[in-house]
Amino acid sequence: MSFSLDYASIDTNKWKNLPPPPGFSNFSSTSNAKVPAKVSAAAASSYAALKEKRAWDLAIAPAKSLPMQAFMLYMSGGGVQIFSMGIVFMLLLTPFKNLAGINAAFAPFAPSTSNAKSLSTLPLQKLAYLACNLLTLAVGLWKCRSMGLLPTGTGDWLAFETRGLAPEISLL
Repeated sequence: MSFSLDYASIDTNKWKNLPPPPGFSNFSSTSNAKVPAKVSAAAASSYAALKEKRAWDLAIAPAKSLPMQAFMLYMSGGGVQIFSMGIVFMLLLTPFKNLAGINAAFAPFAPSTSNAKSLSTLPLQKLAYLACNLLTLAVGLWKCRSMGLLPTGTGDWLAFETRGLAPEISLL
């Protein structure tokens, strides 16, 4: 026994008389109706506050990823292998790429009254972004030091030291 549904035989007249669901509006949002100035100003200030909040979210995003990156560094080990070098390279390169594109990253959040690509736009957020990226760079340099890749001891600089003259010793 097979069933088939013939859509052409469905009576649509009984469905056209149903009321619209709650919250449904037939008016389009692009109508030419005037919006009161008070509502428009409130919406604009709300939008500006939302843009500022999103700018702060972007500013502290590098700090939010630090625990994950620290776990990756821990799991990569202390030896100099290709995996740990790749993670350290990524950790050292990312802050430089982020700081090179700082104005482009904050351009969508700039107020409409200022230049979006200017360094003076959103200065506190950009300063926090700079600090978080420098913190990421510091974690990468710490890992390089713990792996022995940074010359931090006196033995690392022996090639550049000159030997002094040996004192003459006479047995007579």
